[in-house]
Amino acid sequence: MKRDQIDFPAEHQALRDEVSVLGRLVGELLQSQCGQPLFERVESARQAAIARRAGEHTADALSELCRFERPDEAVDFVRGFSAWFRVVNLAEQVHRIRRQRDYESQGHRAQPDSLMAVMAELKAAGLTWAEVEASLQGLTIEPVMTAHPTESTRRSLLEKEQRMARHLVQRLDQSLSATEQARLLEQIRMALTVAWQTAEQPKAQTTVADEAEHVQFYLANTLYRVTPVLHERLAEAARAHFPDEAQHWQPSTLLHFGSWVGGDMDGNPNVSGQTVLATLSEQRRQVLANYRREVKQLSSLLSQTVGRSDFSAAVLERARSLLAQQTISVPARHHEMPYRVLLAGIQQRLMDTESDVNQGYASPQALLDDLALMADSLAAHRGQHAGWFQVRRLMRRVDVFGFHLARMDLRIDSGDLHEAVAAHLGDPNWLTLGLEQRLQRLAALQEATPTAQPTDHPVMGLLRAGAQAQRVFGVHAITAVIVSMTRGADDLLAAWWLAGQAGLIEGSVGIVPLFETVSDLQAAAGIVTQCLMIPKWLEHVQARQGKQMIMLGYSDSSKDGGLVASRWSLQQAQQQLVAVLADRGIVPLFFHGRGGTIGRGGGKTHAAVLAAPAGALAGHLRVTEQGEVIHRKYALRHIAIRNLEQATGAVIKVGLRPPSQPAEAWLVIMQQLSERAESHYRALVHTPPEFVEYFRQATPVDVIERLRIGSRPASRASQSGLAGLRAIPWVFAWGQSRHALPAWYGLGSGLAAVVEDHGMEALQQMAEQWPFFANLLADAEMAMAKADMDIARCYAQLAGELGQRFFPIIEAEFARTEAVLCEIKGQQGLLDRDPNLKRSIVLRNPYVDPMSLTQVDLLARWRAGNCQDLALEQALVATVHGIAQGLQNTG
Repeated sequence: MKRDQIDFPAEHQALRDEVSVLGRLVGELLQSQCGQPLFERVESARQAAIARRAGEHTADALSELCRFERPDEAVDFVRGFSAWFRVVNLAEQVHRIRRQRDYESQGHRAQPDSLMAVMAELKAAGLTWAEVEASLQGLTIEPVMTAHPTESTRRSLLEKEQRMARHLVQRLDQSLSATEQARLLEQIRMALTVAWQTAEQPKAQTTVADEAEHVQFYLANTLYRVTPVLHERLAEAARAHFPDEAQHWQPSTLLHFGSWVGGDMDGNPNVSGQTVLATLSEQRRQVLANYRREVKQLSSLLSQTVGRSDFSAAVLERARSLLAQQTISVPARHHEMPYRVLLAGIQQRLMDTESDVNQGYASPQALLDDLALMADSLAAHRGQHAGWFQVRRLMRRVDVFGFHLARMDLRIDSGDLHEAVAAHLGDPNWLTLGLEQRLQRLAALQEATPTAQPTDHPVMGLLRAGAQAQRVFGVHAITAVIVSMTRGADDLLAAWWLAGQAGLIEGSVGIVPLFETVSDLQAAAGIVTQCLMIPKWLEHVQARQGKQMIMLGYSDSSKDGGLVASRWSLQQAQQQLVAVLADRGIVPLFFHGRGGTIGRGGGKTHAAVLAAPAGALAGHLRVTEQGEVIHRKYALRHIAIRNLEQATGAVIKVGLRPPSQPAEAWLVIMQQLSERAESHYRALVHTPPEFVEYFRQATPVDVIERLRIGSRPASRASQSGLAGLRAIPWVFAWGQSRHALPAWYGLGSGLAAVVEDHGMEALQQMAEQWPFFANLLADAEMAMAKADMDIARCYAQLAGELGQRFFPIIEAEFARTEAVLCEIKGQQGLLDRDPNLKRSIVLRNPYVDPMSLTQVDLLARWRAGNCQDLALEQALVATVHGIAQGLQNTG
């Protein structure tokens, strides 16, 4: 699709107008900050890029405009395009808010995928309120913020983006005068200009504390505010469609948050017991500060006075007791205002809690009990519209965030666990024992009394800190020990035994296997079965309400076997694990380790939920949120609640209307597709040893490895080559070079082989009727639409002979995949069935192209100087940031 062929429906005209206004601001910014020559260079490159996409020019003509003798000029050139993407990304987010308000103002139809729409669908399907209510019991949604730092933009710039977004939201108010609109634009201009004058990346290396600050920014601000809203919208949707039965229904707390920041030791030498305690201490400080702020607001609101309002006996007695003790400071004029007296007491106890003095709250439940006194009194004495709602909101937040803000997972590599076992036992031969010997000894050790043998192994330091965190911050502060690279049952027993030795509370902490590679996923059911054959392990699971959490890795499995083999192995592993656990009456809790890009399991969460195999959700969704995804999904309140609604609604739908089982013939086809696609992927990525060198030369991975966006190394220290490289820089680099290879390579050859054996009609039926297959194709299609083989060819030329050898193979597979995918979906080009997404990508790609070609030129010059020129390196860093802004993803 060419730009002049783009159709803008009336409902999206406002977005087009907003982008035009913001684009002019960027142009004026460039002129004021860099002068007319740079502005004209950017404008010429923009027009040339559009012409190239229209077939009027070649990439060579555009390349000439993207070459700079001075690196600082290249920096400003790239940042000009990056600034445009910054405002366009914000405009698109705000347009989502505009569309949401349009739906709500219309009144007669709910926005698709909203909780209101889900309840309408369930009612139309003939479900009763009793059936719906039963399915909502125990429903849990838990986003987990990870320490995978793929967000390449520093926090100060993200805050300015939030400020600009708020002003754009304010501009939606149609009652504003022209003067008020102009003032808001000036505020946006100011934030945009300050952002221009701010470096995208600090010179200092990112620390664990920096990562924690980044995640806590969203948890303690946006997510803290929207958490009650999700529950309120669920209640409103229930009442709207089941008005008689659900009139007074209130949902139990279904939303919780987790975090890996501070506790993710896997490959990160900077994570320790100290980071666990420091991170949780700061999280407690932030959440208690939020509670105190809200208590202060409640005190201002709840001015009910004895004689003008009635109060429960318990509230009056508590107020008298607090005044008599004289432990709080309450003005005499407030002594006849019992709620204010109680709130003063709560405020004092919250301060004592933060100071760790005896008068503080021993647990969040004690705080909830105090708040419940007021909520019950208000409900019983005509206070439903006089503060009851606000008190209930605070109670909901306390129930979700406790004194820990987010539950911290401890993640440890299986190899490190066994080293810790050897150190704790004082037995260096442990590492040479076979699987059965380890299992027998660990089972025997689990029966024994915990030893007090000291060891300074880092793993034991981490686990002991977790035990201390449970004592200080509550048992919910640490709820899982995740075993990375789980290869056998001995890995899980090692973690279990060490956790007991460290003092982690049995029953409150789950030992969670993480199956990451294709072969590990295929072995998952057997490993879990082996654990369940150990009586003490079964007792451990039963102590956790008969639930076993299992984490599934999308990133390494995709890097290992390609997109198709990864997704199919994940699907099969879930089916097999559901069956294994169901035979023993155990409920599986799957934890999905998804990244921000398709190559790492990214995509639409609610679509992935609807594509899950039968029995795999069980009313529970736990999924990682990483890097730039956190900002994109949770920076703005309206967007955050929309994303949470979509995920919750999908889980509810699947629980009550599970998808039909795929036909046996489809399973056979899918297995063949997976095998053929994986074989083709491995033949390129793993078989020729030179391919790793092509990857290193045809992508900017060497620049990415130098970026200060994370506190851990880009590669695992114990491994070299492709095996040692983490999935994040692998996917990030392929995206930057416009190959996007991990998200589609092998699919086309696999589909072509299946078509030859089974016919096109079978695949078309699968795409129409099987959500898993449809979602697989949709994700690959979206990634391919962001790729560009013409631009990728320019990167391939950096690899010389290796580029001449490998790129034609990649290009041919891309063409094959595009052709067969479009034929299956009955369309002429990629994304023809998703016009909104296609329109966005078609409009964006020409603005990414100049940054890509600038990056190619800079890479060649930088490498020619043995990567020593710091000015060129800084210019390359600017291109990485800019391209990430344009493509809206990193790793």
